[in-house]
Amino acid sequence: MADIVISEFIDETALVAFEGRYSVLYDPTLVDAPDRLRVAVRDCRGMIVRNVLQVRGALLDAARALQVIGRHGVGLDNIDLEACKARGITVCPATGANDVSVAEYVIATTMLLSRRAFGGTAALIAGTWPRQALIGGEVAGKCLGLVGFGNIGRETARRAQALGMHVIAADPHVPIGDPVWTATGVRPLSLSSVLARADVVSLHVPLMDGTANLIDAEALGLMKSGAILINTARGGIVDEAALIAALRSGALGGAALDVFADEPLTADTGAPFKDVPNLVLTPHIAGLTEESNKRVAAVTVANVIRILDAKTVFAG
Repeated sequence: MADIVISEFIDETALVAFEGRYSVLYDPTLVDAPDRLRVAVRDCRGMIVRNVLQVRGALLDAARALQVIGRHGVGLDNIDLEACKARGITVCPATGANDVSVAEYVIATTMLLSRRAFGGTAALIAGTWPRQALIGGEVAGKCLGLVGFGNIGRETARRAQALGMHVIAADPHVPIGDPVWTATGVRPLSLSSVLARADVVSLHVPLMDGTANLIDAEALGLMKSGAILINTARGGIVDEAALIAALRSGALGGAALDVFADEPLTADTGAPFKDVPNLVLTPHIAGLTEESNKRVAAVTVANVIRILDAKTVFAG
């Protein structure tokens, strides 16, 4: 049996680092074959997973020798962290490896929605010339509100400031006296103040009990008329029905969703989004670029090797 089981796609060049150290079973079809996966992980010491596989329950029970889980990404809501802790399994996210990709996505969708440019292609192909309807706005001088001010939020702030945007942020885990506020030039405010003042609100918090449906109808009601909402964090943070209603009514000027309460979207779960105005949908790709895919893979593999090497030395 392999030392390492990788059940979702990864940049294969990163796997070279395992050669001569640990045997690897790389089979991205395993994510959709739970019975085969439970057999594959029975004696493995490490796993590498993305965001689709649910690492909990029967899978953890089957992985009786598991010592480390390398998360190909940063979100950990698909992993039962308490169960892993109880079993002595180390969970390693690829912190920092896709920050730039997510930050660039936020800036790209901010500008796209502000300029209304995405509405032009179909109209021009149809033979119309809607110049007046597609007059948008500049981002320079506008206010970006960040909900969450971790690494990705800070990368986003830097890029927004370079475009002439003012940046404010809400993060209860970063005290007002923290020097990062002065260093970045970002103003710390309460969540309600950020929602009320920002022209663009971008979400950068994990999904947990305190953030589930954080952006509900009441929160959306606090936002400025015509404001834009961007979610690259987790789908369960936004009440999707309330957001759709706000877009249809014209209360919000636009939204970009890269994540959803139920992933992947199906024809049924995607139906409520049909014909919603000023809405950009993407399939959980904000942090996934050709460059970040290589960085995340390399960091994840290095994390797994580091933990297994340490556990081997300790055991010896």
